[in-house]
Amino acid sequence: MKASNINTKNLICIASIGKPRGLKGEFFLNSYCSPKENILEYSNFYIQNNSIHNFQIEYIKKLSSKFCAKILDINDVDEIKKFTNLKIYINKEDLPGLDKNEAYWFELINMEVVDISSGDFLGRVSSLSNFGAQDCLEINPTKLSVDNNQRLIPFIKDKFINKIDRDQNIIYVNWDKTF
Repeated sequence: MKASNINTKNLICIASIGKPRGLKGEFFLNSYCSPKENILEYSNFYIQNNSIHNFQIEYIKKLSSKFCAKILDINDVDEIKKFTNLKIYINKEDLPGLDKNEAYWFELINMEVVDISSGDFLGRVSSLSNFGAQDCLEINPTKLSVDNNQRLIPFIKDKFINKIDRDQNIIYVNWDKTF
């Protein structure tokens, strides 16, 4: 699980260092993967700002619903405490491939959003948020948009999200412009 220097724009955050566990340098690992267990599938990790020289995760263990990990050459609680909340990244190229109508969340940012029924251009995805019930696309208008309205579109496939075309960078939605 050795890390090397890499272009940071090719990295995606998948975890962070949580609270220390025990006295020998272990820590709780906060997985941002979905499902969380996918963190176990990766082996080439990078640390935020290259903060730890020769960063290498020695192991990751699942403990009931949590994960515990250890960084090579960090062997006491005081040393690992210094790195609490640092982000852990992988190279985007290490992500598994997806089906044609699927995309990773980071790929949705800046995609154009078009209503499939009317062909109206609604804007571009500026971010994704979760307000409790489901994830939502936050759509900002552009000069080419049908109007100047910002929109929140629930990310519910086959109901509101009709198709994701990664090649054309377009999300086709079932969303009336009056919403």
